Amino acid sequence: MGMFTSINIASTGMSVERLRSDVISNNIANASTTRTQEGGAFKKSSVVLEPIASAHPTWRSPFVNAEQDNGPGKGVRVREIVKDTKQGTMIYDPDHPDAIKSGPWKDYVEYPNVNIVNEMVDLISASRAYEANSTVVQGAKEMFSSALEIARV
Repeated sequence: MGMFTSINIASTGMSVERLRSDVISNNIANASTTRTQEGGAFKKSSVVLEPIASAHPTWRSPFVNAEQDNGPGKGVRVREIVKDTKQGTMIYDPDHPDAIKSGPWKDYVEYPNVNIVNEMVDLISASRAYEANSTVVQGAKEMFSSALEIARV
């Protein structure tokens, strides 16, 4: 493991949590959007993450060979952003401009499948994860600074 491995891993976490916060904020901003460019009500988006695997899939002690990276992983990355295809809430409102004009849902309006409470909980979770990764970076910087002070003496 290199000297800056912890910072690199934490920075991947910070970048995905920032993107996750942006996606959640977009969901909240469009919680009442009944018409999109694609047609129909807004659909909630979610971020799917995956680990950045080490070149060696099985974990071995990082102290075996300093030339070879045998660490447990390299962080996390976004695999994809997916739309939730579940139908949103249907509310009877025949005067609404986006009301369905025919079929079994005639005169109903489909509202987005976004639950504000769940989105706020997810936003707090993303914020806390970002803070935790930021704390890791700060801790690593303090360790490096302490190591330099020891070397200076």
